[in-house]
Amino acid sequence: MKILRHALSAAVALLVLGGLPRASTAQVVSAAQAGLSAERLVRINQFVDRAMVAGEISGAVTLVARDGRIVHLQAQGMSDLASRAPMQKDSIFRIASMSKPITATAVLMLVEEGKIRLEDPISQFIPAYRDVKVAVPRSLPPGSQPGTSPYYTVPVDRPLTVLDVLTHTGGLVSGPISTAAARDIMEKRPELGVRATEELASVPLEFQPGTRWAYSGLAGFDLLSRIVEIASGQRYGDFLKARLFGPLGMRDTFFWPTDAQRARLVTNYTMTEKGIAPAAETRMLSTPVLDSGAGGLMSTAESYARFAMMLANGGELNGVRILSPASVALLGARVIPETLPGRQPGEGYGLGVRTVTDPAARHTLLTKGSYGWSGAYGTHFWVDPEKKLIAILMVQTPGMQRTADFETAVMQALMK
Repeated sequence: MKILRHALSAAVALLVLGGLPRASTAQVVSAAQAGLSAERLVRINQFVDRAMVAGEISGAVTLVARDGRIVHLQAQGMSDLASRAPMQKDSIFRIASMSKPITATAVLMLVEEGKIRLEDPISQFIPAYRDVKVAVPRSLPPGSQPGTSPYYTVPVDRPLTVLDVLTHTGGLVSGPISTAAARDIMEKRPELGVRATEELASVPLEFQPGTRWAYSGLAGFDLLSRIVEIASGQRYGDFLKARLFGPLGMRDTFFWPTDAQRARLVTNYTMTEKGIAPAAETRMLSTPVLDSGAGGLMSTAESYARFAMMLANGGELNGVRILSPASVALLGARVIPETLPGRQPGEGYGLGVRTVTDPAARHTLLTKGSYGWSGAYGTHFWVDPEKKLIAILMVQTPGMQRTADFETAVMQALMK
């Protein structure tokens, strides 16, 4: 309870201070100017308070922007419970799979330049994928010899494509058979970087390309990172810095922190029977040589907001155009319908993002056509193209139920 009192005291102090962190360049407007209720926006802070009181998180940074202008940016609680360091608006978070929409954007940038086609076979960039196979489970009778394979392989019905990987319909390390077969290769990622994905051509796909939706947590979008490297001739992190992060002013979005940035990195927590506890650091997402487009990025809320605001504005922010409006529309479109096996009611899937196709079926206040994604450590964002609104939740404790609560807290404050 003593730690909790300190967390809540820090939250109150930060709410009173107001203002933006030193890295911010976005305009700040009142809730009324942006068509939101200031009184109702407070419910975002109350949502965070409840999560802290319940012992689910150490703190959070939340951000809401509309028409490229920040309406709400608040830091609450602590970035580290042991030292009682208060959460700051420029605190840095591991955003894990919120890296994927950035990778999808990088791919689309090269599609626009004619260097990648969505229909291109992966083998066009990595020839070893010409011989990829598909796993078919087999039933092993009692008394089978030890070491007997639980599957056999068949050829692919058609080549695995860039679009398959972008939409998680390729079967690449996205189920029990392929995950087990890829284990030794995936363990090389921290040292080899995304080049390790070239070896995954020897791993059978979980199903025939295009027949199902099944999440490829690491392998798929790491493979896309490697394709960006091959098509652009640059290391993936260098490509993003030169072509996306630099032009948009996202100076606090990166793969590996400097010493100064590490001092602002929020402690990662995990849930235990006794509450949250510091999580063991993993090298599966971030190392000095691993630019994982699947989950390796770190960012502040405001830095990532510049990316989201660019999407909400049709591919351009403050005179800097990253993508055409047509490409942005494709990224957030229902490329994969909710009827494909593996999808959820009311949710289709675009390029690296879920997209709301039926708010009633999804039981959400989000507008039809809203799209976004979450990270394994609790981060979440979405873009509402119709309302020109974006929202970001930054925490460092897993918990997917909180994302729906955050969506509700934001959308109930929208008055028009």
